[in-house]
Amino acid sequence: MPSARCSVPGRVPTDFDVAVVGAGSAGLSAALVLGRCLRRVLVLDGGPPRNAPSPAVQAFFTRDGTPPAKLLNLGRAELQAYKSVEIKEAKVVSLARCGKHFELTLEAPTGHRIIRTARKVLLATGVEDELPPLPGMRELWGSGVLHCPYCHGWEYRDQPLAVYGRAKLVTGLALLVSRWSTDVVACVEDPGNLTQNARRRLRRQGIAVREEPLVSLEGTASGELRHLIFESGEPLARKALFIHAHQHQRSALAEEMGCRLNAKGAVWVSKQQQTTVPGLYAAGDNTPGTQQALLAAAEGSAAAISINETLTREECPR
Repeated sequence: MPSARCSVPGRVPTDFDVAVVGAGSAGLSAALVLGRCLRRVLVLDGGPPRNAPSPAVQAFFTRDGTPPAKLLNLGRAELQAYKSVEIKEAKVVSLARCGKHFELTLEAPTGHRIIRTARKVLLATGVEDELPPLPGMRELWGSGVLHCPYCHGWEYRDQPLAVYGRAKLVTGLALLVSRWSTDVVACVEDPGNLTQNARRRLRRQGIAVREEPLVSLEGTASGELRHLIFESGEPLARKALFIHAHQHQRSALAEEMGCRLNAKGAVWVSKQQQTTVPGLYAAGDNTPGTQQALLAAAEGSAAAISINETLTREECPR
């Protein structure tokens, strides 16, 4: 299928117009827009998304409560109508800019490697959460241990809840979670850094503070949280624990390409979703801002529009 309505003499031919690295909400959304633009698109699926342990994707317009895997399968099914879009199960082990296009070295699950070229690349690779190293934290992640009250607060409304983290972050998160429940306990990792003003704000909202070190979580085999266990004092019965986990980029490609990262390690992008490397774009959780599946999909769509318009300008110069 031709990639443009007008040609540019001397342009190096590539295998694809756009390579989308990542097949989550951002990547599939971008591929959908680009497919509708008659672009040759390669979507590279490098593995399960960040929200795979979650029972459902919430607050996604028309898909509220859909299991993460089902949501992505619906997206992949929609892409089958666009013959210029190819989805490939492969990891991008290296990315290089070669003049005005990119070379991607792909590794299949079998270990076989191939090279593919694209005029533009969109990184929709997401992030990984760094969970506190406490027994039960990983086992309950996505069910009894949660990161986003906007995603899960409704399901745990009016239930006994807890918030865990360092003083710098726990106050704001506890106050936010109190929107969904009047029974919230803030478990502070470093209580010595909890200011008097923070204590006053928590107390005014009826949020109790536990200062003893949290040592483990007790839950059921099905992932339901039962108790928070402390170094001293009574266990705390809770239905869910919210944390603000640290994160790191799931892929090192942006850093290896020399993209600018912000202080939190997110990939800086312009209003057009372009990184500081020309022709290289990013969208989804790996960029700054609020993280939610619907917002990642919106960023993917916005990036696709920017990419298509840039390609069109290159194909149809003044």
